[in-house]
Amino acid sequence: MANKALWNFSAGPSKLPTEVLQQAAAEMLDWHGSGMSVMEMSHRGPEFTQICDEAEEDLRRLLTISDDYAVMFMQGGATAENAIVPLNLLHARPAHQADYLVTGIWSAKSYKEAARYGQVNLVASNQSTQEIQGQTYQAGCWLPPVETWQVNPEASYLHICTNETIGGLEIAEPPAPASLGAPEVPLALDVSSHFLSRPLDVTQAGLIYAGAQKNAGPAGVTVVIVRRDLLGHAQAICPSAFDYLNVAKERSRFNTPPAYSIYICGLVFKWLLKQGGLSAMEQANKAKAQALYAALDESGFYHNGIQAAYRSRMNVPFVLHDESLNKKFLEGAEQVGLVALKGHKSVGGMRASIYNAMPIEGVHALVAYLKEFERLHG
Repeated sequence: MANKALWNFSAGPSKLPTEVLQQAAAEMLDWHGSGMSVMEMSHRGPEFTQICDEAEEDLRRLLTISDDYAVMFMQGGATAENAIVPLNLLHARPAHQADYLVTGIWSAKSYKEAARYGQVNLVASNQSTQEIQGQTYQAGCWLPPVETWQVNPEASYLHICTNETIGGLEIAEPPAPASLGAPEVPLALDVSSHFLSRPLDVTQAGLIYAGAQKNAGPAGVTVVIVRRDLLGHAQAICPSAFDYLNVAKERSRFNTPPAYSIYICGLVFKWLLKQGGLSAMEQANKAKAQALYAALDESGFYHNGIQAAYRSRMNVPFVLHDESLNKKFLEGAEQVGLVALKGHKSVGGMRASIYNAMPIEGVHALVAYLKEFERLHG
């Protein structure tokens, strides 16, 4: 398959822009005449200081992040943030409580982890079958109406996973706390799998975090954006390396950071700016998602069960009408260069993740295969 186009639909670590990989390869042994690879640099030396600072500046440009917010590159992925967020924010307000919305596997993990560090309240959940306008949706495939959310006005934060990578449910615009009757409650958003795929109004949240390995870079770094008034509230048991105040003061270099991953993120940020920024990426991502969902919806052979208004643009799960064909579907896909389409083990079926670096040609190749496979086996 070395001479054949290969389209990588992995949910993460995912496809990176070819231009970014080519630049990283060219700079592998000698970054900008320094005589060193980025992998060899001191994290406090002038070379890496420049790399890290430029990455932060470019991310601020992409998202229009003001100095009211700290931008940090941390370790442990979004899974670690499930603990780090409550360790830092649960005591930010006197009640020492947090609210969680559960909309799928990842937010359920966040809720469960946070409960280890204090009192957390379940705002609403979609972990049951629900009938909406005459259609039955399975657990994780629908969004509880906002008016049913039970938000505690005294909560330290309201946690929302805005895109469920496994389930394929996306909340494009989380409701403002004021509309929920809790204007003083900051939003804490896990935006991992649609981060940088569309514009995001940072000012509507107190905290935003994302594992980089979807749209922002390779595995190993987590982007954390936190409003500065929320710094300095870490619980006594919080490790010093995970205290947002410490990391923010040292601009992500409180201890040795994931230096090479930050470098690749910086290249991705520059690539995104070169593409025209997040508004341009949103238009490209809309076109890809529309093409794929249209192919699924036009067929009785495939099915996506997510409530239409909340279908993810990034992660598109689907099942075959005859699940006994799953293995044959995946084998045939690999033969034509379509890889990593197997769904998560917890939900089965298929999943196509179509992040920023996936060009429309990859989606067209998948659509062509869907139609051909149906022709042969439908």
